Amino acid sequence: MRFFRLVVWCILLPVFTVAQSVSITGKIVTKESKSPVARASVFLSNSSFGTISANDGTFELAKLRPGQYTLVVTAVGFEDFVKKVQVGDESINVDVEMQPKTIQLREVVISTNSKADWRRNFEQFKKEFIGTDENAKLCQILNPDALYFTYSKRKLILEAETDKFLVIENRGLGYRVKFLLKDFKSDGVANIITYGGERLFEDLPGSPGQKKLWAKNRDIAYYGSAMHFYRSLYTDKLKEEGFEVHRLTRYLNPTRPSDEVIRQKINKFKSINRIDSANHWVEIANLSKYYMDRLTQIPYFSFELLRSTPTPGIYAITFPNYLYVMYTRKRDEANYKDIFRPLDMPNYEISVITLPDNKNPYALFDKNGIVINGEPLYEGTWSQSRLSELLPVDYVPTQSFDDTQHK
Repeated sequence: MRFFRLVVWCILLPVFTVAQSVSITGKIVTKESKSPVARASVFLSNSSFGTISANDGTFELAKLRPGQYTLVVTAVGFEDFVKKVQVGDESINVDVEMQPKTIQLREVVISTNSKADWRRNFEQFKKEFIGTDENAKLCQILNPDALYFTYSKRKLILEAETDKFLVIENRGLGYRVKFLLKDFKSDGVANIITYGGERLFEDLPGSPGQKKLWAKNRDIAYYGSAMHFYRSLYTDKLKEEGFEVHRLTRYLNPTRPSDEVIRQKINKFKSINRIDSANHWVEIANLSKYYMDRLTQIPYFSFELLRSTPTPGIYAITFPNYLYVMYTRKRDEANYKDIFRPLDMPNYEISVITLPDNKNPYALFDKNGIVINGEPLYEGTWSQSRLSELLPVDYVPTQSFDDTQHK
């Protein structure tokens, strides 16, 4: 999707979120007969707002925070209804017409080792989709049979999808996440994981003690996250919230071949059982992609990165080269091969943001701190964020960062 072109270039005055009490209402009917659709699932993707339509097809999602959401309606026998909705200061009404689903049979491939292949792919998927941190150990996929995998040995790429909700219980954060997964892709050479889809967060039942622990863990996951950064940026509170942001310049490492050449070499030597040669090219793949890294000494101010847009509540972030984001209240001891760290810098959490389009170097985000157009590439700490630390877009911390550090 291309970036929004109409950007108003001006210095942004600090804007503060005001508590709102707005709602989305509507009625769900069939496209042909206009008869109501009862008990359809209605939710805002990546949020905790969800409901079921009444017998007359009506629904309401109330007490919403301003921002851009994706309204999703699903019902047995119908195609999913998906619509972008901009929530502002006033409640809105959405008419939903459901199209009958066309039955498509999935191709069945029979293989003597298909179960072993599926299990291997599933274990890789769990690590790369859910994560490997302490919260990930408390996550369970309740219906793994909903997953379909495709693995390319030649490209070293794993892909996954579902045609129904994947249900995950996260007992580290206290959520049940229903995820309609689309386009999961793990590139084993480039070390890039991408995925998309619609998801709904539901609070798990628990004792008062469990709920208190979950609230604390959610706050810990929030502070220093990309969501926290974007909210701090548009409210002009980067330094106050613990962020320090610099311009990063760097150049491609001329001693490291392209990812495609590395794939070809690894596959070639594996195919002729030259394991030592294959491992040599794996080592080359682990070389940093960059060299001659340089950071500006003076941090950015919010107004240098932020632009307003013609749409109220939607902001643009823009910068040259790469954006180097430090979160100074947490440490990250992981060794990221492509992340530059000056020798005199403490091991702060570091994330590098790259905008995907050099011709239109902007990404758009809303007041919830969610990128809605022009998804950047994240390296470093944020690149390791998985479902085990995922929060709904409407999440608001219950404690200050300092309070989360005290048991």
